[in-house]
Amino acid sequence: MGSILIEGYKKREKVEIALPGSKSESNRVLIINKMCDFPGEISNLSEARDTRIMQALLFSDNEKNIYNVKDAGTVMRFITAYLAIQNQPSRITGSDRMLERPIGLLVDALTTIGANIKYSGKTGYPPLQVHPFSQQLETTITIPGNISSQFISALLLIAPRLEKGLTIQIDGNLVSKPYVEMTCALLEHFGISIDRTETGFVIEHQSYSFHPYSVESDWSAASYWYSMFVLGSREKLILKGLRANSLQGDSILAKMMKSFGVKTQYTKEGVELSKQPPNLPNHLDFIQCPDLAQTFIVLCAALSHQCRFKGLQTLKIKETDRIAALQNELKKLGAQLVERTDDWQLSFLQNCPSIPERLTINTYHDHRMAMSFAPLALLCNVHVDDSGVVEKSYPGFWNDLRLAGFRVRHI
Repeated sequence: MGSILIEGYKKREKVEIALPGSKSESNRVLIINKMCDFPGEISNLSEARDTRIMQALLFSDNEKNIYNVKDAGTVMRFITAYLAIQNQPSRITGSDRMLERPIGLLVDALTTIGANIKYSGKTGYPPLQVHPFSQQLETTITIPGNISSQFISALLLIAPRLEKGLTIQIDGNLVSKPYVEMTCALLEHFGISIDRTETGFVIEHQSYSFHPYSVESDWSAASYWYSMFVLGSREKLILKGLRANSLQGDSILAKMMKSFGVKTQYTKEGVELSKQPPNLPNHLDFIQCPDLAQTFIVLCAALSHQCRFKGLQTLKIKETDRIAALQNELKKLGAQLVERTDDWQLSFLQNCPSIPERLTINTYHDHRMAMSFAPLALLCNVHVDDSGVVEKSYPGFWNDLRLAGFRVRHI
C-alpha cells in the first residue's frame, strides 16, 4: 500500500469507532471450530490478515498439505499443534522472519506426547515436516512458565482430542497468563471440562461441541484510540464492541488508562471514554499484556513523561525486535529507551521530547509500530513508511482515522 501521511485534524462532535474483532479470540475459535464434530458459524470474526490466513489454511482445499503461515506467529503455533495430531503428512513454513522465530519448545512438547515432527532447516525453527500421528506416548508434560503463552495455548487446544488426555504442568510463573485463561474459557464454552491444579491443567479425552459464539472487539486495537484520546482535546469517544466481562487480557487497558486521565464507562454498544484528572504512573508492567507496551511507551514519550517499564522481554521475538525498533524511532523525538538489569527506562536527552513538524516512522514490518506512533499526528504530521502493515491486525485503521477527523493520504 506504500507510505502514508497523517496530517491535520478536524474535531467532530461525535465519533463512534467500530473496532475489529479480536484476533486472539478469532484464531482460537477457528481451531476449536475445526475440531468440532459439527462446526458452526462464528460471528464477528477478525478481518485481520492473521485470521484470514488461519481460515484459509484450516478450511480451504490443501491437496499438497503445505501450510504457509506467512508472518502469523499465532497461526504457526496453533497450526503446528493441530497438524501434529492428524493422520497426514504436512509441511509448515512461513515468511523469512517467521523462520527466525523459535518453536523448539513447542515441538519438543509435541514430540514427547507422540508427534513425529522434523526440522527442514535450522533445529528449533521452522520450516517443519510433520508426519502422521501414530500413538500417544505420554500423558503429562512440563512446560516453562516464562515461554510464549501461545505454546501453552496450542497444547491446551489439542489436549481434548488426545486419546489419553493431557496434563500440563507449568514450571515457574506463567507469563501472559490472561491469554492462557482466554484459551481455557473458550474450551469450556465449546463443552470441554478443565481441571485446574496449583501447577497447571488436567484435560481428559473429550469431544468439542459447537455452541454459537460472537467474537468480542479487540482491546489491543482500542489502545491506539485511548492514546489519541489522551493526546487530543475530544471530550467523548465511543468504541463499539468491547465488553466489561472480557476474555482478553488487554482489557486491563481501561484500568491502566485511568492514570492517564481516561474514564471508561461500559454501555450496551461498547465503551464511552471521557476525561478525568490524570495521575501519571512512574512504572508500568507489561508481563501480562505485552501487546500494549508500544502504545504506552510512545504515549509516555509524547507526554514528556519519564517512566520505567517491566515485562518487555518477549517483545524481542515478535514481528520484529520491538525493543530495538522503539529505541530507533524514539530517538527521533529526543527520547531514549535504555535496558537495565530488570527493566527499561524512558528518558529524554533534553527536558522534553523534540516534536518535529513532520515525523517519519519506520514500521520494521510491524503493525503495532505503525499504530502506536499514529496518535502523534495530534502533535505533528506523521509519515508512516509502510501503511500496509496494519492489515495484520486492523485493516480498517486508516479509514477509521479519517472517520475521526484526521486527514490521511498516500504519498
